[in-house]
Amino acid sequence: MIRQPIVTVMGHVDHGKTSLLDCIRKTTIAKKEHGAITQHIGASEVPKDVIEEICSPILSKIGAKLRIPGILFLDTPGHEAFTNLRKRGGSISDLVVVVVDINEGFKQQTSEVINILKSYKTPFLVAANKVDLITGWIPSKTLSIQESLSLQNSQTLQRLDEKIYSIIAQLATEGFNSERFDRVKDLTKEVVIIPTSAKTKEGIAELLAFIAGLSQKFLEERLKIEVEGSGKGSIIERKEEKGFGVTIDVILYDGTLKVGDEIAFSDGKEVKITKVKGILHPKPLVETKSAAKKGKFESVKEISAAAGIKIIAPDLEGAIPGSPIFVVKGPEDEKIQEIKSEIEKALEGDGEGIIVKGDTIGSLEALRHFLQNKTKVAYFGLGTVTKEDISYASSFKEKNNSYGIIVCFNVDVEKSIREECEKRGIKLITTKVIYEVSDQLEKTLEEIKNEEKKKAEENLVLPAQIRVLPFCFRFSNPAIFGVRVEIGKIKPGYLLMNEDGKRIGRIKSIQSEKVTLNEATKGQEVAISVDDATFGRHFKENSTLYSIIPKEDIEALIGKYSYLLDEEMKQLLLKIRILQLKS
Repeated sequence: MIRQPIVTVMGHVDHGKTSLLDCIRKTTIAKKEHGAITQHIGASEVPKDVIEEICSPILSKIGAKLRIPGILFLDTPGHEAFTNLRKRGGSISDLVVVVVDINEGFKQQTSEVINILKSYKTPFLVAANKVDLITGWIPSKTLSIQESLSLQNSQTLQRLDEKIYSIIAQLATEGFNSERFDRVKDLTKEVVIIPTSAKTKEGIAELLAFIAGLSQKFLEERLKIEVEGSGKGSIIERKEEKGFGVTIDVILYDGTLKVGDEIAFSDGKEVKITKVKGILHPKPLVETKSAAKKGKFESVKEISAAAGIKIIAPDLEGAIPGSPIFVVKGPEDEKIQEIKSEIEKALEGDGEGIIVKGDTIGSLEALRHFLQNKTKVAYFGLGTVTKEDISYASSFKEKNNSYGIIVCFNVDVEKSIREECEKRGIKLITTKVIYEVSDQLEKTLEEIKNEEKKKAEENLVLPAQIRVLPFCFRFSNPAIFGVRVEIGKIKPGYLLMNEDGKRIGRIKSIQSEKVTLNEATKGQEVAISVDDATFGRHFKENSTLYSIIPKEDIEALIGKYSYLLDEEMKQLLLKIRILQLKS
């Protein structure tokens, strides 16, 4: 039996993913999400007869017959990717539609999506959306972009081609050959690009036709299921429904689930087993999350993959969104250990680094991807921040200041926890929009670096080379004379030595035109007062003096704080170190 393909819609946060699905299912889900951005994966089924109705002219033209029972669409949050719903060894998705604003082209997040698909070896096609915004575009009342193209003038078609070729070039830099759908010569070697408009619905017919066609042509083996096989799925969401209690929304990607089956899932700490009391299946074109509110579920005794369903069962209170859910035969079933391994893998980190807390396994999977190569993560955790998290963050911070961060996605943080973080100097990053996490982390790391730099500059003695000018205002007790800073900077409190490495005294103060300064930097000419020094005996005009740098400061400047020094200061540090060793 061939199941319907699972198609994930991905792309940059505002390029029109959910709006494209709205064209098909005639809903307004995009307007209901936080910040008009889908924050949890939703599932929608488009049945065979709807696909045939929309695509019949195209299918008849190419002589294709629809064999798949329909298409199950998944809408991902922002550019979060399909790491939210994965099965052992790969992605749940059979095919991906990457939505790109044809007028903006690739964004950084689009490239990230393409790289994820590359690593998962998942086939994809591109919906070049918002063609209605191309200058001169004449909207048509057809769902076919091919028919719409025949209505456009030559200048508009040229603008369209320029934008399509820009996407082709961007895909080429990612290692993919691609072409506009009507110019593709080899579907096995070229990524299909379909111009679309979520606003006017142009291109929807070709989009559905190519999804169906590619699925049937290249994914038929993958779509074959053992109908009698044990059901396997992934939890999208846990929620309380009036009249049902706590329920779970699930994507069933393999096998069959029946009322009365025992199912296993994770609550984040252990694997639990419960018995299915009811299965609710959304009616066609109804998105899983909104079906319950609209009363558009139908009760079924059993269901086969692929499907988005709601499961009614006892003891679902701790079920974690993102957890695998398998039909099992008792507590000794080998799938129990498989679930444990999946969850442990999702929560494991580097042992030291920042701490990441999220509301679902899927969120943590996505955050793991976004934080790759940006910082180490000590561990990933579910739920709100605890005092234990703060204690761990403090210990990691002692090793490295940039580890004193806790990232919180879509979880509430109590006032007392916020106050404790502030008291201990732990930075909190809180957001409900997942694509903001990378930017906020970079900003926070920059803040920490600047704070660290400022503190280091205040406390570390930096390399300084000064030239004594022929201006002496007082010979001793203290000596007051003019200097020019040739390299680095000087501050009150710095010890000075001469060219033989002998100490001559400590800077008491720095003045310029009778104004007291906290420091003097390269190029400045200032007057300094120095304790325990006598002008003319310990040094004279045109003498070169250097800062004396404590051993621990030298080690810090060579290592952790080397970024404080330019090349000239690094060379001077080496010279000062040699002078101090000689003396």
